[in-house]
Amino acid sequence: MQDNATEVTAAGIARLAGVGRAAVSNWRRRHGDFPKPVGGTETSPSFALAEVESWLRKQGKLAEVPLRERVWQQLAGHPEGPVTALVHVGCVMLLIQERPTVWLDISAGSDERLAAMLPGALNDVIGPRFGVESTRGVHTRRPDGGAAAVNMPEAVNTENPQNSPPPVNTHAPVKPATAVHTPAFHAAVHTPTGPQLLPSVPLVRGAAELAGEFGARQTFEFLLGRHLDANPRQYTLTPAELAGLMADLADLTGPARTVLDPACGTGALLRAVDSRPDQALYAQDSAPDLAALTALRLALHSRATVRGAAGDTLRADAFPELRADAVLCHPPFNERNWGHDELAYDPRWEYGFPARTESELAWVQHALARLADGGTAVLLMPPATASRRSGRRIRADLLRRGALRAVIALPVGAAPPYNIPLHVWVLSRPGRTPVTPEVLLVDTGRFAGEARGGPDWQAVRDAALDAWRDFAREGRLAERPGLARSVPVIELLDDDVDLAPARHLPPPAAADGAEQLAEVRQRLGETLRLTAELTPPTATTAPATRWPLTTVGELARGGALVLRTGGTAHTPGTGTAAAPARVPVLTDHDVLAGSRPSGTLTDGDDETLLTEPGDVVVPVLGGGSVARVVDEATAGAALGRSLVLLRPDPSALDPWFLAGFLRGTANNRQASSYASTATRLDVRRLQLPRLPLAEQLRYGARFRAMDEFERALRHAGQLGEQLLRGMYDGLTDGTVAPE
Repeated sequence: MQDNATEVTAAGIARLAGVGRAAVSNWRRRHGDFPKPVGGTETSPSFALAEVESWLRKQGKLAEVPLRERVWQQLAGHPEGPVTALVHVGCVMLLIQERPTVWLDISAGSDERLAAMLPGALNDVIGPRFGVESTRGVHTRRPDGGAAAVNMPEAVNTENPQNSPPPVNTHAPVKPATAVHTPAFHAAVHTPTGPQLLPSVPLVRGAAELAGEFGARQTFEFLLGRHLDANPRQYTLTPAELAGLMADLADLTGPARTVLDPACGTGALLRAVDSRPDQALYAQDSAPDLAALTALRLALHSRATVRGAAGDTLRADAFPELRADAVLCHPPFNERNWGHDELAYDPRWEYGFPARTESELAWVQHALARLADGGTAVLLMPPATASRRSGRRIRADLLRRGALRAVIALPVGAAPPYNIPLHVWVLSRPGRTPVTPEVLLVDTGRFAGEARGGPDWQAVRDAALDAWRDFAREGRLAERPGLARSVPVIELLDDDVDLAPARHLPPPAAADGAEQLAEVRQRLGETLRLTAELTPPTATTAPATRWPLTTVGELARGGALVLRTGGTAHTPGTGTAAAPARVPVLTDHDVLAGSRPSGTLTDGDDETLLTEPGDVVVPVLGGGSVARVVDEATAGAALGRSLVLLRPDPSALDPWFLAGFLRGTANNRQASSYASTATRLDVRRLQLPRLPLAEQLRYGARFRAMDEFERALRHAGQLGEQLLRGMYDGLTDGTVAPE
């Protein structure tokens, strides 16, 4: 049954029908029977999804809404909001994954029956899966000492836990099945009630159908990924490569049975842990929505016990008695309202009371307070924390007592904010272990990627993990010029206690630097000669030609090309496939910069559109006149978001002819729409002349030659910048002679 309460915007209608926003506006003006708005605003109205689907199908503009798109539209237009919808979907996906036969039984009847039976079925799964035993809504301690993370009676308001009766829970050592009241603890996920679930029944039925095709975990990841992409400013994400590096740094000291992330966000760090069934993952976040989504995401991702909590970690720690084997954390940066006034006498400040401007050092000490002896904490930090004078006394005490083991400087672009080189701090709780007389400093800044492609993560991982592995084993590390060294603590205990790695590492060896610059200079000379050879010949004047024109949209309708957007579901014959793990993703930044695919797939991208040689890829955001023909080196990459792929029929269209005419400035201007902050290209409106294939090939050959010239010119510019920077660095650090 379709949900008449689900609403969709004009942009959603355009995606459903595969047209531009302008087409939807035209339909509203020209067709009196077009569905009337049921919500939204005058400038941004929303429509009932069921009515829109019916109208599109009646007009022949929609054969069938793809299942993925229908489920996403139901989620995005949920009357209680997309986050509530995601939580409900996550609970049902967990039920389907854990007890599929139970789902089949309760979903066989009416929507009302399903809503009435779901809470009981969910409660039976949520309680054991999240490490609690249910005693009619009372939180209890498990025999293994685990804290109650998820379970509430059906009367509790799931979406407003602050208005619910305070859950009963404890983290103090007590006998099994003894309930102890801890008002500060707010469980991350609660079993929703029947009335709360009723509006979500059409959505969860659709999600269950999607799970039957792709799997429960993949379905939840897909919907969560779409939600995160649709709201990029609401969430600070930790890139998967960085999360993997931080998890591996913690794991090198030994497998962790208990892992804590006190600022879990979307759960990237805990998902990077190589989890096991006997492992417990603890997660807390101040945003109840994120805490709930992350707890469900982790439960779907692994067999480890998940104990999630919602609440301000520094002010209301949900796990005060926990002593974890590992702590992973990407804390909020530059937070002044972190509890400085209320927490002056908190016992966690063993190394000094942090200044109001040093919230990051409060998180460092919180992580140390939650570590077991011999445990490892890995935190992502802004570089200023390593050198601000207001934090020098705490840094000095961390060094003196052997708590700070390593500082690793990352390349620019490793994580948001992308314009600064962030640091990773590796710490251990001192106590029974001897104090380390040296600290490891590593600088991986040399591995920054070109343009906006991101760092060379393989090189960053190799450098950081090799240095940390050798240092952890020997207690010291021989100098690796320009990359890493272990520094005696006494050398750092000056007036500044500056821990920035670049200020303590020796420069690269002079011979290597000079040889590298000579190699760059040789490559630049070769590229400049090639650029001169590829320079287009002098343009000749031709009489103005007025060709009969067609549009990309008309060509797509006529079958001369196939048009697809990044992230579309599987359609037979379009090259969409179940992408293998590690497949690269061609992003819009790669197309604009002319670089290789730099993105990576997430769990929600199991069905994705793969590029083929001869495809033409066009970015739709940013206002640039760019179209790229996919070559053998780029073929096989997944198509990223904000890109449109055109796959021409070679018997009707030459790809280079197509790409060349799509790059015309006037052509792009007439096909673009403008908002207050962005320019969006409607690829269907782009025009090109109707020419026979032989004439297309003539133009295509010229466009291809211009593309080769453009690539050579771009490469020469990159080599020139590299040579200049190397010369400046070599002359100023003494590794290059001025002669």
